[in-house]
Parts: sequence; structure tokens; C-alpha cells
Amino acid sequence: MTTTLRQLAALLLSTAILFTGNGLINTLLPVRAEIEAFSTLEIGLLGTVYFAGFILGCLNVPLVVRRVGHIRTFAALSSVIAATALAHVFFIDPIAWGVLRFLVGFAFAGLYVAIESWLNDRAASASRGAIMSAYTFICLCVLMAGQFLLTAYDPAGFEPFALVAILIAIALVPVSLTKAPEPPRPVTIGLDIAGLWRLSPVGFVGCLSVGLVNGSFWSLGPVFASRSGLDIDGLVYFIAGATLAGALLQWPLGLVSDRIDRRFVIVGATLCAAASGVLLSTWAEPSHLLLIGLSAAFGGFAMPLYAVSVAHANDHATDTRFVATAGGLLLVYGIGASLGPLIASALMGHYGSGGLFMFTSSVHMALALFTIVRMALRPRRAAEDRTGFVAVPRTSPTLYELDPRSEAESEAESDGDTAR
Repeated sequence: MTTTLRQLAALLLSTAILFTGNGLINTLLPVRAEIEAFSTLEIGLLGTVYFAGFILGCLNVPLVVRRVGHIRTFAALSSVIAATALAHVFFIDPIAWGVLRFLVGFAFAGLYVAIESWLNDRAASASRGAIMSAYTFICLCVLMAGQFLLTAYDPAGFEPFALVAILIAIALVPVSLTKAPEPPRPVTIGLDIAGLWRLSPVGFVGCLSVGLVNGSFWSLGPVFASRSGLDIDGLVYFIAGATLAGALLQWPLGLVSDRIDRRFVIVGATLCAAASGVLLSTWAEPSHLLLIGLSAAFGGFAMPLYAVSVAHANDHATDTRFVATAGGLLLVYGIGASLGPLIASALMGHYGSGGLFMFTSSVHMALALFTIVRMALRPRRAAEDRTGFVAVPRTSPTLYELDPRSEAESEAESDGDTAR
């Protein structure tokens, strides 16, 4: 395990620096767009086109990696992101920013594919879980660190965009200088979106709902916080509080879902998230501390729903369909995340900033109702037939090849090859 992590040190260091820049720009852009008097709909559209680019990147970048390799793909896409970070300052226009966000979404999806296929190639069977946990932990920590960098400079200035570009450029260095050999080039994963609905309606609707909610929150949460009277420091704590709480509650909710019907956990978490959203949207002039606390409550229950929904869907998947199922659900999430900011921004334009959490609460209550109906129609699946919970980030379909649950798929395919 130690040897494997040593071999991956350059890649993980580059990943940490890269995602620090990502955490910064994801919070910076809605704030700067608000300063530049973009309409709420225009800010929401920035989130929509980002996730549209993300979906396209997940589907197409594996072909690029197969053609030119991991290091060249990493360098090319990182360069695109660094250039777009600076271009935001030169072209302060909603349409121009939309094009840039599409490119960044495509590029980051591609970087996830390159990084995670590299991790998967280096992971031995015994170290899969530890490497995936280390990767997830690094992603969480540096994304939060990037958000706090927003407090170092005035978001109305050039400096934070330059800092993003510097971080992305520096991220190229460890990977470019590594002596570790590149892994074999990845094979594109076949996906069957329609089949996912037949496999697990609750898992499908759960991932779609999480995309609608989380895409809206990441795109418009900073706008809500700013319009609620929070300064830059308070705004960062508002977003980081939701992120941290979501990370901390993933494992408790996941472990509970391993012991009871996961649908009870989905219903309970969605109702708690909906209640937090209702309070955020209707509470008249709450204190800043209360706003941050409610954001943490919202994130604590809303963020883990993706991993629980994936685990529920895979309880019904065959051993040979784990990677395709999980990868397909990620794209379902991406579809929801591309639509959510558009809908939420329209509601914010009509009802004010509270429209964001009116939307998220409506989605959560609809998911809870749908899940309750499905529970009435289909009895609980036996615990011994279910897969264990794993806290998975929403990055690329390639990640699921690293998931320890994919080993059963590999073993099943190997047995089939032996039989032939």
C-alpha cells in the first residue's frame, strides 16, 4: 500500500493543486457574476453549461486519452482551464462566460477520467479501498481549501482569477516530471441510461434529484448567501459548511443504510434536507450564524444522497454491471445538474433569493414521495443480497473501476473467460 501511494505521489499532488483551483473558481464565479450585475438566470445558465460540458467530457475524453495518453491529456486540459480562468477577466459577458464554463466542464470531466483511470491501473486488489478513500479525502479537503482562498483577495479584482490560473499551471509540474510509467489507455464504458430506470427507479430518480439540487446549490448558493447579507467570509463559511457536513454525514447515513432498507434512509434524509431548505427560504432575517448552521444541516442530508442512491441501485445490479450502472447514474446526475440551475435561477428571479431553496425543497419532497410509493409497491431486498455502502464522489464513470465493489464484476468476467 505504501509503495503504491509513493508511486502515485506525483499524480495525487497534481490532483490536490488542481482541485484547489477548482474549489476557488467554483465559488468565485457566482460571486463575481453578481458583482458584474449578471441576472439570476444568466448565473444559473453558467451552471447549466458547465454540467453540459461535463457530460460531454465524460463521454468523449476517454477517446482522447486512448489516442495521446494520460500525461498529454492532463497537460492539455489543464492548460485549457488555466487559460479560461484568465479569460473571464478579459471577456466579462454572460455569453462569453457561458462558453468558458462549457469548456471548463468538459476539461474537468476529462481530467477526472485521466486521473481516475491512472489510479485504477496502479491499485492492487488489496489497496483499492484505501486508495479510493485517500483520493476522496484529498478532493474534499482541497476543494474546501480553495473556497477559503476567496477570502484572500477582492473578488471584484483580477487577483483571484490569476491565482486560479497559477494553481492550475503549477498542477502540471508534478505529473509532467514524474518518472512513473503511464498506465494503459482506458476503454470507454458502455452505458445504458434507459436500462437504469428498469433496474432501479429509486436509484435513477435519486441521482437525478441530487443533480437537480446540488447543481443548483453549487451554482447559486453563493448568490443566495450574498443576497442574504453575508460578507465574503460568511459566504465562504456558508458553502464550506454544507460541504463539510455532507462529508461528515456520508458514512453514518451509509452505515445505517447497510443495516436497513436504504429507501428509509433516502426518505429520512430528503425530508430533513427539505425542512432545512424550507427554513432557509422562509426564515425572515436570520442571523448569519443561523444561516451557516442551516446550510450545514442542508448539506449534511442533501450531499450524501448520491452515494446512497448509487448503493441502492447496485443492490439490484448483477455483478457484471456494476461499473456501467454506477457510471450511468453519474451521467443521470449530470443531466439533473445541468437542468437544476436553470430552473432554480428562474424561480429566484420570480420569488427572490429564497426561490433557490423553494426549488430544492420541492425536489426533495417529490423524491421522498416517490420513494414511499415505491416502497409500498416493492418489498425490501434481503440484506445479504446487497452491496456494501461506499462514499463515492461525483467525478467520472472511470472512478467506479477503482471502487472495491467492482471486483466482483472483474471476477465474474474472469470466470466467464475461463469457462469459454
